[in-house]
Amino acid sequence: MYPKDLKYTEQHEWVRVEGNQATVGITYFAQDQLGAIVGVGLPDEEANVEKGSELADLDSMKTADQIFAPVSGKIVKVNTALDTQPELLNEDPYGEGWVAVIEMTDLKEIDHLISADEYEAHVAKEAGE
Repeated sequence: MYPKDLKYTEQHEWVRVEGNQATVGITYFAQDQLGAIVGVGLPDEEANVEKGSELADLDSMKTADQIFAPVSGKIVKVNTALDTQPELLNEDPYGEGWVAVIEMTDLKEIDHLISADEYEAHVAKEAGE
């Protein structure tokens, strides 16, 4: 449920690191809690983001929520397919449902992300298990 090759945040984002680029999305747990996602407010390509700042907006049948930048850098690519197919976040959160690619300015920020096992323990605690 939580791919081991990814890093995670306690705010339920996943990060796939390739060189100095970080692909960001939301976890299975996040999309499950949100329910059917019906809209995504994507960031602008070329925009700079700081770790912890708002990256994108999500609208679901249940609520509105935000995705936060897990690392600092410049957005080099956004998943424009989400404009017309926001359900990809529910259907394939670790594949076609990615949100943005950030060219990182500080690779040390990766060290503050958590592993799949740590994230799974965090989710279990949050769910009261």
